[in-house]
Amino acid sequence: MKIKTSIPLKTSEDLLIKRLQDKKTSSEAFKELVSLYKERLYWHIRNMVKDHEDAHDVLQNTFIKIFRNIHNFKGESKLFSWMYRIATNESISFLNKRAKRNHITSEDLQQQLISNLESDVYFEGDEIQLKLQKAIASLPAKQQQVFNMKYFEELKYREMAEILETSEGALKASYHHAAKKIEEYLKTN
Repeated sequence: MKIKTSIPLKTSEDLLIKRLQDKKTSSEAFKELVSLYKERLYWHIRNMVKDHEDAHDVLQNTFIKIFRNIHNFKGESKLFSWMYRIATNESISFLNKRAKRNHITSEDLQQQLISNLESDVYFEGDEIQLKLQKAIASLPAKQQQVFNMKYFEELKYREMAEILETSEGALKASYHHAAKKIEEYLKTN
């Protein structure tokens, strides 16, 4: 009788991580990583910072951080979740610095960013999209983040829980509250 010994197949993500962490292949692997994830990360960042140029700056900073810290990635989460967390933190830092530099609150900055969307040549939304963005901006920061990730990026609660390091139940409640507030905002404005 022949005993089957099976070696678990490495996923393409595992192989990519290995290539990223190997000095000989890191440069080529990083180009591949950027190509694979730049669009998704751009839209995640854009949903937070609103402005096209700012989103590109934050995206560039995100990829720099990913490149510099990939050797610290332990594989305790999916690579995508880890990168998303970096993009989220970079976006929040960017917004906080901008608010501080302008001597305004984060809420006032959000309102300013929404107002700027009307003249943004890269904003392709119509009046309804603009109204939705205003409704989202009226939410607390955490609810904005959860709503954007679920509604626009169509992430599953499981993925969001890994990215935001919180429970699926808390995210479901947060999304539900956000959706109700947005619905109310749209009815009254």
